Amino acid sequence: MLQQTQVATVLGYFDRFMARFPSLNDLAQAPIDDVLALWSGLGYYARARNLHKTACVCLQRHDGKLPKDPATLEQLPGIGRSTANAIVAQAHNQRAVILDGNVKRVLTRHFGIDGWPGQTEVEKKLWDLAASLTPHQRARDYTQAIMDLGATVCTRRRPACDQCPVASDCRAAVEGKTHIWPHPRPKKKKRILEMTLTICLNSKNQVLVEKRAAQGIWGGLWCLPETQSLPEIADVGPGPSIEPTRHELTHRTVWIKFHSLRTNTACCMDQANHRRWLALSEINTLGFPRPIQRVLETLSGMDH
Repeated sequence: MLQQTQVATVLGYFDRFMARFPSLNDLAQAPIDDVLALWSGLGYYARARNLHKTACVCLQRHDGKLPKDPATLEQLPGIGRSTANAIVAQAHNQRAVILDGNVKRVLTRHFGIDGWPGQTEVEKKLWDLAASLTPHQRARDYTQAIMDLGATVCTRRRPACDQCPVASDCRAAVEGKTHIWPHPRPKKKKRILEMTLTICLNSKNQVLVEKRAAQGIWGGLWCLPETQSLPEIADVGPGPSIEPTRHELTHRTVWIKFHSLRTNTACCMDQANHRRWLALSEINTLGFPRPIQRVLETLSGMDH
């Protein structure tokens, strides 16, 4: 959950997630809709899908346990080199080199590494530095310490250099260049995605929702149906008026318009059961993208 997301945002989600899925077996045996419902609003939903897939693989191939070998861990969905090594170091106290975003920031500032840390040549240099610094003893303590140093002291904005135990020989601190290192990611112009979604309410005041394809924006989440995907239905009048909204994603800006109507149509299910009527009181039982969740909450408020 902490990948690309701050601790303060994650805390509530983590507690609810662990209460519902206390073990890998519990997670693997749960429907993906239950997993995404608890993740709804946290963003980067591929993390939730990969977490569920990994639990399933562990149940099927590894006797319901997380592998101890880094190479085997890297074969699991959503687990890369640094995450695999962090698991080995934290869970088994074995020496393993990590390089998450916090560690990259600490090393880049301390050694004055130019270039965006995501560039191949820069990242290779950082991996070599991380390997040279990782001790052979107390692996768990070291990996936790350097991650915490980046998360709480060597922060992206306004780092607390006066509290840093290694500030005396840190190039960024000594030269007053903490605002320069690490270099930012080269900017790319965001793509704009426009979509029109249909708010379709039936006589029971249920809203029509559909599950999006596994790939693409909001993959695997439930959503209001896109207008062009909605079959012909009997329109008996306009529904509630909802203003267009803008939603910012990492690489694109999404502009959403809403077409709202009421219908007496009894059934709009598709053959794959990817479309269903949902009571507004049940919106928390499925995983929705945050902007759609807000719209459904607005509709629920109108219902009361």
